[in-house]
Amino acid sequence: MNFFWRSNLAILVLVFIVLAGGDLYSWREVRRQAQEAGFEELAALARLASSQEFDLNNPSALHHWAAETGTKGVEAALVRSDGQILADSTPSSKVSVRDPEIQQALSNGEGRSIRHSNTLDRDVLYYAVSYPAVPASPASAGTSRAPVLRLALPLPDVDQQFSAMRRPVWTAFLILLASAVTISLLDFRSTSRRIRGLKEFGARMALGDFRPVNAAPAGDGLDDLARALNETAARLNASISVLTDERNRSSAILGSMIEGVAVISGDERIIFSNRAFSRILGLEDVREIEGRPLLEVARQSDLLAAIKMALSGQEQVTSEIAVGTVRPRSFAVTAAPVQATGHKGAVLVLHDITDLRRLERVRQDFVANVSHEFRTPLTAIQGFAETLLAGALEDPANRRRFVEIIREHATRLARLTEDLLKLSRIEAGQLKLEFRPVSVTQLIESCVETAQLKAVPRQLALQVRLPEGLPPVRGDANSLQEVLQNLLDNALQYTPAGGLFAVIHLLVTGL
Repeated sequence: MNFFWRSNLAILVLVFIVLAGGDLYSWREVRRQAQEAGFEELAALARLASSQEFDLNNPSALHHWAAETGTKGVEAALVRSDGQILADSTPSSKVSVRDPEIQQALSNGEGRSIRHSNTLDRDVLYYAVSYPAVPASPASAGTSRAPVLRLALPLPDVDQQFSAMRRPVWTAFLILLASAVTISLLDFRSTSRRIRGLKEFGARMALGDFRPVNAAPAGDGLDDLARALNETAARLNASISVLTDERNRSSAILGSMIEGVAVISGDERIIFSNRAFSRILGLEDVREIEGRPLLEVARQSDLLAAIKMALSGQEQVTSEIAVGTVRPRSFAVTAAPVQATGHKGAVLVLHDITDLRRLERVRQDFVANVSHEFRTPLTAIQGFAETLLAGALEDPANRRRFVEIIREHATRLARLTEDLLKLSRIEAGQLKLEFRPVSVTQLIESCVETAQLKAVPRQLALQVRLPEGLPPVRGDANSLQEVLQNLLDNALQYTPAGGLFAVIHLLVTGL
């Protein structure tokens, strides 16, 4: 409501000023016209008096003329320049030669003035004119000076007349004003409700509620504003939905990554991180680290150094850190700068390479072991071959034994080579197994027969205890034979001479 009065008070004041000014102007104009009409009436009477003949030395005739003139509502007086009053229709009027209109008439032939009469309690019009043309009697000719005719007419009650005219005007104005205020107030209430609706709509938009404004059209500018706000809200809702979808998609992608990802600000604070990053640093909640300095969360010097270099402008920085004490895990650190508008930061990615490092160590151990396994038979082959070349070929007692040793180590080399090829195929996923029913009894007897040939020279014994009627198993016969043969060869190799190097006891469980 205060807004209504603030918005309309200036108009009301302006209208009142215009009407008051018009009222004052009208009053002055009416007063001026009344004055002009009064002076014209007095001038006409003066002209009429000039056409009459009377004797200035006949006081009774002059007073009679003055009395006749005064009966018309006009005071009449003849005044000589020396102040002598020749005639006066109202003896109590106190005519004086010093009155301004008489002085003007003596000087200019005509004078006018308006003065307030305390007796009549109103303004009076005074008109004076020099009377040289008034004919005098022959007896007074040349002895009397020309008098001044002074006429006085009470000014009509302009205020009362104007008040009578003013009353209906102001009454109509007040009625129109009250009607206008009432109509404006009703319209303002409707407009105010719509404005409040737009205000509430703006508040809802600030809270993320983009439902459109539901208001009946009124055909004014607020309809255009409501349509514009609805269109703006629809666009904002669509844009925010797209941004929300992109954020959720990015959050889901980053949250499902096994790599730890964090965004570091220019002052080395964590402004974003995923769950993997928190888990790597041993924290349960992502919110525990966001906003905190990176130095408080991670104490690895190599990681901090990588971030500093990325923030300094290096395109990509890589490093490696170890996290944990009981079971340390290795992580590859990649830091890259991020140049946003007016902001500087870096992206930090931690990739778990623990299994890769363990695989590298296993591979290194494997290469070392394989090298050792190859070195022994190669050394033996080379040594016995040089012995044969040095003259042992001519020694029938030893050359066969030397050749058998060379063949045994060559066989071992071939087996090692085959193992490496199989391992390579297994790692490459190229090992093909042929599953079919395999007789367990035949498989074991074949492996035992081969092992017996190697056990007899070393005076080793092999026992086999198989139940009757063993059912076949489904598997790859070559792989099963190779596994069992390797077990027997290992037992044969590491069992001292004269002992029992293997006992095969098979128990059928039914599984």
